[in-house]
Amino acid sequence: MSPNLILLIVTAYSALLFLVVWITSRNADNESYFIGNKSSRWYLVAYGMIGASLSGVTFMSVPGAVATTQFSYMQVVFGYLIGYAVIALILMPVYYKMNLTSIYTYLGKRFNVEAHKIGSIFFIISRAIGATARLYLVVNVLQIFLLEGLGVPFWVTSLVLLLMVLLYTFEGGVKTIIYTDTLQTTGMLLGLVVCIIVILNNMNLDFSNALSLLNKKGYSNIFNTDYKAGSFYLKHIIGGAFIAISMTGLDQEMMQKNISVKTLEGSQKNVLTLATVLLIVNLLFLFLGGLLSLYATQQGLDVKGDDLFPTIALSGTLSAAIGVIFIIGLISALFPSADGALTAMTSSFCIDILGMQKDTLTSDKDKKRTRLMVHLGFAVLFFCCVVMFKWINDKSIIDVILKLAGYTYGPLLGMFAFGIFTHRVPKDKWVLWVCLLSPIFIFGLDFINNAEWFAKKLALSESTSTSLIQLSDSIFSGFKIGIEMLILNGLVTFMGLWMISKKQK
Repeated sequence: MSPNLILLIVTAYSALLFLVVWITSRNADNESYFIGNKSSRWYLVAYGMIGASLSGVTFMSVPGAVATTQFSYMQVVFGYLIGYAVIALILMPVYYKMNLTSIYTYLGKRFNVEAHKIGSIFFIISRAIGATARLYLVVNVLQIFLLEGLGVPFWVTSLVLLLMVLLYTFEGGVKTIIYTDTLQTTGMLLGLVVCIIVILNNMNLDFSNALSLLNKKGYSNIFNTDYKAGSFYLKHIIGGAFIAISMTGLDQEMMQKNISVKTLEGSQKNVLTLATVLLIVNLLFLFLGGLLSLYATQQGLDVKGDDLFPTIALSGTLSAAIGVIFIIGLISALFPSADGALTAMTSSFCIDILGMQKDTLTSDKDKKRTRLMVHLGFAVLFFCCVVMFKWINDKSIIDVILKLAGYTYGPLLGMFAFGIFTHRVPKDKWVLWVCLLSPIFIFGLDFINNAEWFAKKLALSESTSTSLIQLSDSIFSGFKIGIEMLILNGLVTFMGLWMISKKQK
């Protein structure tokens, strides 16, 4: 596929996106930016959040991992269903009852101002890492297949795409993102369905024959019954539930869209509808991954991981149409990775750290100027993080995201669980230390448990690597900590808060 055609597709899609932005961001104010004036329709939010929940990670990493992990990712998705039910039935009533704009205001009302700010800071760190990892994945594909051949450096590609995101989120905020997410979700789902149909036709298969081939190859295996493995089914299901609770229910970006719906009932419909649709969509992405692996074997292509889908789609072995659809789906996956994150991080910083909503002395004009400067500052941070992920250059970015989420969302999980399920109040000055020491302790545990992975990433000497691996084997006896690391982190935070707290009168 020629770079000029790819560039034309990207330009046309971007023009359509900016047209939607121009229509929806007129007469936008701070309330529009933060919570969409509490007037969003639940079904639009639910549909748009499909794209925001999936992003480029699902679009490439999930299909790319099928050759090595089969359909085991569905274990995590089954856990998502449990997590979304908890969000709808436990968290959403709390947020609506307290009429929150930032969900971390809950921590301030339940505990103290320090806890409020700590929650916001952990969200900002979590979202900055997660969103830029997803963004890097898509930017890197565009760089390799389009701009590298034109002599454009990676940092320039990243800068231009972030400037586009910055421009279309600068004014409208949540009010605009509700509509742009709808457009982007459509593009992503269109790419998914069309790619499946084209590959099936190219391989002269129907759906049932394809499933039989996947079963024969072992790609369709879902449940791993080895309790020592990191992908053991109970670990994945329970871990998936807590990932959904933490990365959606305790995440300002995702909840900012939900609480922009006028009523609690509408917001709950949105969450439960999203959970059901995500189950089906993720299964289709895994099916696509199985087809791509079969096709790669048939064509003699030695490509795996995140490179599998883009290599096949853009190599020209299928058709030019599949390349066009892939690029549309890819671009549709790119923008939700950054737009909602930039808006939510700006909202959280302005409301939780700067206290903008409580400030009655500063004019709306000055508040808006401050908000725009904060927005710009986070765009610069995004650029730096994307460049950092290019340096890391991991071939399966979904594993990196889940690992980092275990460190950063754990304290949020522990704080909210402690606030909702106990009647105790922690001592002010110790909350920060508990929230800092918990992920440090979990990192140490993970470092020893996954000594081989860390030794390779850090390029440690052979003798040091051998010593670490032997230490890991002697302590864990082959047992691998997987995505349940998030739960462990939340539990350590919860226990730490209990130890420094007293019963509320």
